[in-house]
Amino acid sequence: MTDQAVGGGHLAPEAARGSGTAARERRATLPRQDGAAARSGLPGFAGRRHELKALRADIDRAGLDTLTGRRGARSRVLLIAGRPGSGRTTLAEALLREVGDGYPDGVLRAVLTGRDGAPAGLARTARDLLAELGADAPPGAGEDELAEAVRTALAGRRTVLLLDDAPGAEDVEPLIPDAPDCLVVVVAQGPLTGIPDVRPCALGGLDTAAGVEMLCHYAGPTRITVDPRTAESVAEECGGQPAALILAGAWLAARPKLSVADLRQALLAVPLPPDLPAGDRPLHRAFRLTYEALPQPAARILRLATLAPDGLVDAHTAAALGGCSVPAAAAVLHDFAALGLLRPVPEEDGPGARPADDGTGPRYRLPGCLAPLSRELLREHERPADVQLARARMLERTVRLLQSCRAAAEPSGSPARRKAAELPRSLRFATRAAAAHWLRTRRGALLDAARMAVADGQLDTLDRRLIAALTRALLAHHGPEAAAPDLYTLHELVLRVAERRPLPRERAAALLNLGDLDAGAGRREQALTRYRGALEAARSVKDPVATGRALESLGDTYTELGDWIRAADWYGRALELRLARGERADAARLHARIGAAHGRAGRYEQALKDCRAAARTFRRLGDAAGQGRAAEAAAEVHEHAGKLDEALHSCRAALDFARAAADVTKEARLHLWIAELLDRLGDPAAARLHRAVGERLRDERSE
Repeated sequence: MTDQAVGGGHLAPEAARGSGTAARERRATLPRQDGAAARSGLPGFAGRRHELKALRADIDRAGLDTLTGRRGARSRVLLIAGRPGSGRTTLAEALLREVGDGYPDGVLRAVLTGRDGAPAGLARTARDLLAELGADAPPGAGEDELAEAVRTALAGRRTVLLLDDAPGAEDVEPLIPDAPDCLVVVVAQGPLTGIPDVRPCALGGLDTAAGVEMLCHYAGPTRITVDPRTAESVAEECGGQPAALILAGAWLAARPKLSVADLRQALLAVPLPPDLPAGDRPLHRAFRLTYEALPQPAARILRLATLAPDGLVDAHTAAALGGCSVPAAAAVLHDFAALGLLRPVPEEDGPGARPADDGTGPRYRLPGCLAPLSRELLREHERPADVQLARARMLERTVRLLQSCRAAAEPSGSPARRKAAELPRSLRFATRAAAAHWLRTRRGALLDAARMAVADGQLDTLDRRLIAALTRALLAHHGPEAAAPDLYTLHELVLRVAERRPLPRERAAALLNLGDLDAGAGRREQALTRYRGALEAARSVKDPVATGRALESLGDTYTELGDWIRAADWYGRALELRLARGERADAARLHARIGAAHGRAGRYEQALKDCRAAARTFRRLGDAAGQGRAAEAAAEVHEHAGKLDEALHSCRAALDFARAAADVTKEARLHLWIAELLDRLGDPAAARLHRAVGERLRDERSE
């Protein structure tokens, strides 16, 4: 999580006096703010002008690994180091605003610490960056492969990569691209030992003058000018920490009748734990002072905000956690940002910008320096049962939003659309574009919500409902191929739930899905292990559908490995199951696969026997396409056996079936195959005719 929030502006007084439920709930939630705190930016960036100038100079300075001023191969890495609350993220964002025009490919942001204070992990960070870049990576790929994919995607770009709240060098180094035109800005508490040529900028506390300037910005100039000495004392009591100064200034701004002396007295009156380090006392006092002034509903939302998936809070999340309406939650979050308790997440510009009809509102993040303090309040004031109930409400609302998101991708008048129309207006998406934007911008939070539900272990079927709803929404908006990396994560979560409870059917389904994704990514040995586990689980509950799929998947994988004997064996086991269940169409399909496998293994007699069995069954079923596939399998067997005349005869039979089925793609492929056979048989004239027809059909199809 990030460290510092520069207050995001309040409503103007006339807006705060507006009519309606939201306005009434706003007045009942937080104290009225005056106009001084409504300014959105800190003029001159108090106290950090020198650091900002030094960082800009470091961008163009020659690195230690250069020769005669030539640039190195890697991106320049700037480190902004300081304790949480020192304004390090604010400084990084100020730097990005000043140099952003020189990097036309934009800014990528990643927070390297999760909502629980633990490292987010390299794999997760890399996946998030690849999603923002629109780049692909194989589902289930390891950390090294994902980091390489990030570096490859950034090569040739002019991009700024902001890595916020980095736990250490091992979380940063793999993401540094070999792209000298990119800039990497790292925000961390300590040095990045092991990364060469890092330009550090260490932040301490602000001097007294800068602290007073910050207080003046948030509390307004009048009271600071009247009592400058006390304002200096307040800045000293805050230890020159921007986070503490913002909280103190915003607290005073909300109380126009109080003086700076009252603020100092209130800060000193905040009790301190006896074992609290001296450096943590200013922020503790300022945070507790602000927190104790909140009404109970708002204070509870602040405590529960630490449960927000991926550390992102929006109106829906806050409403579900606090048990209030969405407009009331939106008003509370808006004022939290003005009080310095939340940091607004930057919105995207350009094609990925939030649609005008997106009613989900802005997103916020709890500053990293305040997250431990808020978690402490959660443990202090909330019973475990109440925390679990709030988490369940939040996840239940997420399920309903995902269902509405998926329905937005359905045709108008579909059952899903009609069902979504019955939901409250706050849970509906006006357009498909709004739903897709919500799904894309909340992707990391939605995956973290699924992880949270699974880790809880006490939410009955809510975890599986959430995963199922997220899977359907991803497939509806992104399609199977683009959604595959996220689906891999979700199937792993399902597997974890199924093994913990235990749930053999769900375990079999998860292993089958994971095996399919592993096989598609080329990890065939791992896929075989998944399929065998699925077969064992399916057999334990006598699930014929999952058993048959596992057997066929094993046959398919051995086919891809070129192990034709094992492939035929597994197909044969699947065939026995299909015949026992009277599934003749599937049995015929398996006969054709067994024939092809035997043919590749050199067992031509057995191969032709299986091909003829497949053709007979398809003929009885009246399946012309199936007869064509059986004829193709027979042609392949004849070709491998060196019987080109028989192969040509079978190919022509397959071509007739393809014409009957109006399968132009297959027609083109068969014409080209026939042309190749005719060339080998010594009939080039006929081969040219078939090749011309095949190429024409293929070109027409591609158009």
